[in-house]
Amino acid sequence: MKHLLLFTIALISITTNAQKAESPYEWNWTTDGIWTGTALAGSAGGFLLIQNKEDIEPGEFARIENDLQGEIDKINFIDRWAAGNHDENANTISDIPFALSFAAPLAFLFDDEINDHTGQYLGLYIESLATTAAVYTITAGLVDRSRPYVYDDSGDTGRDRRMSNNGQRSFYSGHVAATATATFFMAKVYSDYNPDSPAKVWVWTGAATLPAAVGYFRIQGGQHFLTDVALGYVLGAGVGILVPELHKKKNSDGLSVYPTGGRTYFGDEYTAMALSLKF
Repeated sequence: MKHLLLFTIALISITTNAQKAESPYEWNWTTDGIWTGTALAGSAGGFLLIQNKEDIEPGEFARIENDLQGEIDKINFIDRWAAGNHDENANTISDIPFALSFAAPLAFLFDDEINDHTGQYLGLYIESLATTAAVYTITAGLVDRSRPYVYDDSGDTGRDRRMSNNGQRSFYSGHVAATATATFFMAKVYSDYNPDSPAKVWVWTGAATLPAAVGYFRIQGGQHFLTDVALGYVLGAGVGILVPELHKKKNSDGLSVYPTGGRTYFGDEYTAMALSLKF
């Protein structure tokens, strides 16, 4: 009876291990720890740059007020139409898909394939967001570009707000970048774990739509121009896709052809091409 019990436990253990999904990714605590730590440190440094950013110079602001249309005409034609936007309701609405994007990847922990590697999945997610945060905060802290609402002379936007340092952070859209990182990370990882899933097209569609919605409302709210949103979208999506891709396991399986040579049993030398199939 004792031997039967041990055999049953061993069989259950073997079956459980066999059913556990294999991760398509590799995680190195040293390398990835340094990467994530550096990105988080860069984000902290970027936030300091943003906090210490100076308000728009009074002379420059006076020039905008005295010749508003002339200053708007200096903006490139792709962005010019957004100058003066200041819809506060649009700002509020943009926060909804922005917040949803951070929670969306966590919902995929209910996927059986991903759930087997929760720690690795969350580690890659944090690494992706930290990378995007570092690039964005440093850029926003160093680059001055007036937001569209700075050009609003309707009276709806207060003078102090138009002149504040926050008004000089149009370049580029951090909301869109972070949203795109989260959603495209989700779609990329789901596809790598479930390459044959018919749901992939819907996952990727959702991943592309959410940051686009955030970008639309950020433009309507006067927070960013179109090029700010487009750049945030591309950079965010790029990080969301590339971080998991850079962690993918090297595939040693498959068909390979290579030259070989040697000596036969009878002592004759030969050269040939060898065919190897690993699976």
